[in-house]
Amino acid sequence: MTDVNREREEEVDVEKPVVTDKRRIDPETGKVRQPDTTAGTTAEPGAAAAASAAGPGTAGGPATEGGPDPLEAARAESLDLADQLARRNADIYNLQQEYNAYVRRSKAEVANYKQAGVHDVVEALLGVLDELELARQHGDLTGPFAAIAEKLEGTLRQRFDVERYGQVGEEFDPEVHDALMHQEDSAATATTVSQVLQPGYRAGEKVLRAARVGVTGPQ
Repeated sequence: MTDVNREREEEVDVEKPVVTDKRRIDPETGKVRQPDTTAGTTAEPGAAAAASAAGPGTAGGPATEGGPDPLEAARAESLDLADQLARRNADIYNLQQEYNAYVRRSKAEVANYKQAGVHDVVEALLGVLDELELARQHGDLTGPFAAIAEKLEGTLRQRFDVERYGQVGEEFDPEVHDALMHQEDSAATATTVSQVLQPGYRAGEKVLRAARVGVTGPQ
């Protein structure tokens, strides 16, 4: 071999083969070899940075300590909704009470207006009723006119509870009598009606017109 060829062989870098012993039993000691956990565990470039950037709560990441508990959040939301429902129910109850009170007031006002209308009509007819009573006392109310007068008075009495009052001998009551004359009597023990100048009328408990009377009382 010439010197030139020898120099060329020295310049060539021949890579020698690497032999890996993968036998699980060590031929020298006869013991089971432990697996090499470091082999093949080289992390790919950027893997650690990606895991760190994933943030808390992601798959494979550590659990975040001190974060909101989903169960407690659900309980708080449930309590808040229950409180809102209770407030709405209270509002509806108050509205119903106001409506019921309004209905009661409306019915009472309608009844009062109706009764007031009846009283106005009867008061307008008091002059006619006085004339009918005077004609009856003088015997002038006979025939068809008597029947009409009785029907009118009966209708007012039955449908609207209108009655005429004021009789001689009844005890004087300033709530329902209007005394136009007064006489003294030593034998009298109480003030009584001695003369009816104009009868009174009332509808139920309401006095439409007080009876105008003359009274006699003790000295």
